[in-house]
Amino acid sequence: MIDAPLTGTRPAVVQERRPGRLAGLFHRSESLRGYTMLSPTMLVMAVGILAPFIILLAMSFWTRQGFEFDTTPTFANYARAMSEPIFGAFLARSFWVSGIATVATVLLCYPMAYYVAFHVHRNKMLWIVLMTLPFWTSYLLRVFAWKVILGYEGVINSALLSMGLIDAPLEFLLYSQTAVIITLAHAWAAFAILPLYVSLEKIDRSLLEAATDLGDGPAWRFLRVTLPLSMPGVIAAVFLIFIPTTGDFITPALLGGPDGAMIGNLIQLQFGAVNNWPMGAALSIVLMLWIATVALVFLLVTRKAQERLA
Repeated sequence: MIDAPLTGTRPAVVQERRPGRLAGLFHRSESLRGYTMLSPTMLVMAVGILAPFIILLAMSFWTRQGFEFDTTPTFANYARAMSEPIFGAFLARSFWVSGIATVATVLLCYPMAYYVAFHVHRNKMLWIVLMTLPFWTSYLLRVFAWKVILGYEGVINSALLSMGLIDAPLEFLLYSQTAVIITLAHAWAAFAILPLYVSLEKIDRSLLEAATDLGDGPAWRFLRVTLPLSMPGVIAAVFLIFIPTTGDFITPALLGGPDGAMIGNLIQLQFGAVNNWPMGAALSIVLMLWIATVALVFLLVTRKAQERLA
């Protein structure tokens, strides 16, 4: 065997090109890659949500002087919002009505989502479409429909009168908190059904079988397995309903009457007829802070409850 002649030259060393510092950090950090992919959405949210919020926050420190706004920063609007009883009364009523509507919606939608998740084995998507079909119409049309149903000469009163169950139309059905709660519970039901269904559908059925083998009946199996595992859907449904309904002003304006008006109507009045935009902005900020506080407390309470059940 003849060896190749040796030369005096050294073999060239092939250097591996290493990524730069930023590129290496990008490849190693999963969260950084996720934020990079979310950046277009975050940019849209910053322009569409953060910028108006900053403008609203800045405006809340202004005051109205006649037909003009004084841009000198002051806490006068916040002091008035905290001191005048009418604002506190409207805020408390809003939380009460929204809370009742949220609880009623979740309690009504949970059985429907449970049935589709556990007892429907074919065409589940068709069932979901059928349950959400009434919500494909305009929100205003549904509100006006409930106004016809709950009216003095509406479907309910006419049926009760024809059957002789009442002598006069029920006055508490329309232009009351009851009408607002019923309409809100129906109008936002789709936002409760979907997260509840997704949460229930993801439950591992083998866990239910294990609970049955350990001697749990249907009730205990639901309380110890199904309900705790579906709590993320319940929490999502509560947030999706409670947060927007607290500031709703369309339903209270059309169905609430004097006793059903909410804080959203007061804010709309400040921006509209009163033309006091700084006061309306301050009330909006106060409402957002209270909603964030209530949501945080609810989240902490539910988390503690889940830890005790676990």
